[in-house]
Amino acid sequence: MLKHHAFELLQEQTIPEVNSLARLYRHKKTGAEVLSLINDDENKVFGVTLKTPPSDSTGVAHILEHSVLCGSRKYPVRKPFVEMLKGSLHTFLNAMTFPDKTAYPVASQNLRDFYNLVDVYLDAVFHPLISEDTFKQEGWHYELDGGNAPLIYKGVVFNEMKGVYSSPEAVLRDVSQRSIYPDNAYGVSSGGDPKVIPELTYEDFKAFHERFYHPSNTRAFFYGDDDPEERLNILDAVFSEFDKAAVTSQVSPQPRFAEPRRVERTYASGEPQPGKRTGMVTVNWMLDEIVDPKARLALDVLEHVLVGTSAAPLRKAMTDSGLGESFAGGGFSDDYLQPFATFGLKGIADADLAKVEPMILDNLKTLAEGGIDPLQIEASLNTIEFALRENNTGSLPRGISLMLRSMRTWLHGHDPLTPLAFEEAFTSLKQDLAAGRPIFEDMIKTLLLENQHRTTVILTADPGQGQREARQEEERLAGHRAELDHAGIEAAIAETHELKTLQEAIDAPEALAKLPALQLADLPREGKVIPTEEERVADTRVLTHDLATNGILYLDLAFDMSVLPADLLPYMPIFSRALLQTGTKDQDFVSLSQRIGRSTGGIAPGQVISSRVDGGTAAYLVMRGKAVPDKVSEMLAIMADIIHTARLDNHERIKQMVLENKAGFEGRLAGAGSGLMSSRISAALREADWASEQMGGITQLFFLRKLVDEVQNDWPAVQAKLERIRELLFARASAIANITADAAIWQGARPELEAFLKGLPVSTGSTGAWSPLLTPRNEAFTFPGQVNYVAKGANLFDLGYSHSGSIAVVLRHTQTTYLWDKVRVLGGAYGSSIGYDFLTGSLAFSSYRDPNLLGTLAVYDNTPSFLRQAIGETELTRSIIGTIGTIDRYMLPDAKGYSAMVRVMTGDTDEARQTRREQVLGTTAKDFRAMADLLEVVAREGHVAVLGSEAAIGAANAERGGFMTVTRVL
Repeated sequence: MLKHHAFELLQEQTIPEVNSLARLYRHKKTGAEVLSLINDDENKVFGVTLKTPPSDSTGVAHILEHSVLCGSRKYPVRKPFVEMLKGSLHTFLNAMTFPDKTAYPVASQNLRDFYNLVDVYLDAVFHPLISEDTFKQEGWHYELDGGNAPLIYKGVVFNEMKGVYSSPEAVLRDVSQRSIYPDNAYGVSSGGDPKVIPELTYEDFKAFHERFYHPSNTRAFFYGDDDPEERLNILDAVFSEFDKAAVTSQVSPQPRFAEPRRVERTYASGEPQPGKRTGMVTVNWMLDEIVDPKARLALDVLEHVLVGTSAAPLRKAMTDSGLGESFAGGGFSDDYLQPFATFGLKGIADADLAKVEPMILDNLKTLAEGGIDPLQIEASLNTIEFALRENNTGSLPRGISLMLRSMRTWLHGHDPLTPLAFEEAFTSLKQDLAAGRPIFEDMIKTLLLENQHRTTVILTADPGQGQREARQEEERLAGHRAELDHAGIEAAIAETHELKTLQEAIDAPEALAKLPALQLADLPREGKVIPTEEERVADTRVLTHDLATNGILYLDLAFDMSVLPADLLPYMPIFSRALLQTGTKDQDFVSLSQRIGRSTGGIAPGQVISSRVDGGTAAYLVMRGKAVPDKVSEMLAIMADIIHTARLDNHERIKQMVLENKAGFEGRLAGAGSGLMSSRISAALREADWASEQMGGITQLFFLRKLVDEVQNDWPAVQAKLERIRELLFARASAIANITADAAIWQGARPELEAFLKGLPVSTGSTGAWSPLLTPRNEAFTFPGQVNYVAKGANLFDLGYSHSGSIAVVLRHTQTTYLWDKVRVLGGAYGSSIGYDFLTGSLAFSSYRDPNLLGTLAVYDNTPSFLRQAIGETELTRSIIGTIGTIDRYMLPDAKGYSAMVRVMTGDTDEARQTRREQVLGTTAKDFRAMADLLEVVAREGHVAVLGSEAAIGAANAERGGFMTVTRVL
């Protein structure tokens, strides 16, 4: 038990489920609470979370989250966040605004770097500068460049939220949540509504920080292998500067409805297309606060039972109804004081909108009264338990996942450890089910069917809404301008220029020197190597990675797609889903889904599409599975059934999947614009990128729209193509089996894998011929959004460039300085980046949620001038350190094994990676000047791809003589 003079130990508990010793403290002077998880994870995590319930939709909490990271008392520079982003070994560095809290988490594997990040974040949160200029930059401001120029709104959050509200799915989520909580903090937009953001004043912004950003309103979190006592010393040094304060920050409970309500809204859409179904409906419930850990766990399981897979009974009934194209709504959200549930459909014809609510209620009633299939419950229980025990958080550090999980209870005044220690709750829940208690049927009755606090949200498309809202904004701005006399206009122009001057200012070297920093000597010269052995088993290439996996075997089965003719590539996303979601010869797809859930940790398809070092293309369909050792044989049996007997003749199910894929693509378009436009540029330059675009880019969306008709009107032809893919693809000689597990688990599973591989067909010997590429050109795609995604790029290899690892340093420095300042700070976009593929030479600039178009292209084209400026030694060192941090990113065991497999597929050796590392470490100013020469050619000869509003694209084309071909995408 660790005692500390400044902290009172409230609780100490060993939590085997997360391999940690947990200590909960309260700071004696201020009342700040601290959860300290002590374990052997080298990926250390720190976070500060504050309760920040907003009272309106001005986005004040969101704007403040951005602004506190723009300079503090100890580090009075314009962007300490960006400096640390650029020059640290962080594995996570960001901040997040939620409907009732704001979180500031960091993570690093390097102890010194970790302490640096903690220091910068603590000073930012509790001692930010938050000047009025920062408020204008990150939130909103009027911009007037001259007497004849239009008055406009600018601001990073303002444009970020314009991008959010350009997504119909985001609008649906927002309206659904707000409909169920009309009278408390959850009933406003914590991110900010662009129509309301300009109502926020600087005084209210400052007052919000003074009210909520105080240790007395703080929950601090530590996780990892750092010194537990030093954690408390660091916090006390900051907290002790404050006295205890009475902070009123608890979310007020939403009073219950006496009867259900109906809410109808519209969203901005393009012009209606014949036969296109554009309606959306959700049915939503508010639940009572859940404190009991078993009840909370049961809610997670119930969500998976009802809608966790395409075969889950409620989700399947909804999609089988034919009323909509795809499932909508996220199930249960239990991070709130009073959780809520939401289930719905999108892609609904206007005539069917009123049918959705009774259909959902009828199906819930059937499940409650008729009972849920015990196999479905068993599958969901196993899936949730496997996920909790595995604690596989992907690229998100495990500690941050645990921090956010603890907030489900901690934020609302309850024990933060109960969401982490799940063993007792799971045991009790299993006992109740074994005793025959209808746990989930009763929950459906009490939480949903008998719950009158319900709303039905109906969202319909309005083709004129986007233009109408744009006019309203123009009218508001015109009205404000009309109120200004000559002196007022001159003052507005002067304020605009003054803000831009401040935004372009360079921090003094002595101020930058105050930021804590690593040195090159702190970096390991040798890169990390993933253990990889290769052998042939049953005529198949087998890769193994001897890693500690907590008793789990991870299997990746990769099948070479180069055997497929080019015209079959667009069918691969549907083919991949069909393998797992159409059933097999002996099982329908519901039974198959339950079988997967009962016996494994999951089986899912994936793709590897990349150029190789030798200039060829690596393209594989990958079936990814995971299981404990005694279930490996069953996992392989399932995979065999899927590969050999998946029901590719299941017309109705495949028709559903095509509609879902199309609706899903259209729904996420507004958030994926940067990647889609960068992909479009690369697709015209190299075969692998072309193939990737066929399966996941804009081309895939257009293909899906055609496929809807083909499945309906020429099903035999579609089925024949799917069967042809199976016939060509599954050949053992060209396959790769990738095993990530400790050596003992692998040796136990080897005979079973060998038997499985022997059951695969021999190779047909055929190979596809992929020669077509998109024609390089400048192109634009219009959608009914209020922001743009602007990309420009070229292939550097075609321009004579020979790859060196130093390019990563140059581009990182450019992205975190020049592009950040010009596109985000000055331009008001949410972000900008440079993507580069060392295997292909393809490079693309891109922007995200950008109010500009031609101005952003001009920024890209002026990059050479920036790179020719002298770079200081400190700046160079920071960029080298940050680049090494991305190279040495933290990976969980399954990710290590998968990455090693991809490296083998592409021919990227340990020796080549070490050479690139040495080139990174040896980067000099000369490398920056050389890249300037290359990017000058890109400025002249590069190609442009834009996803944006019709008005913005039209204006750009008018100014530049129609330099882009234009295609409507939504």
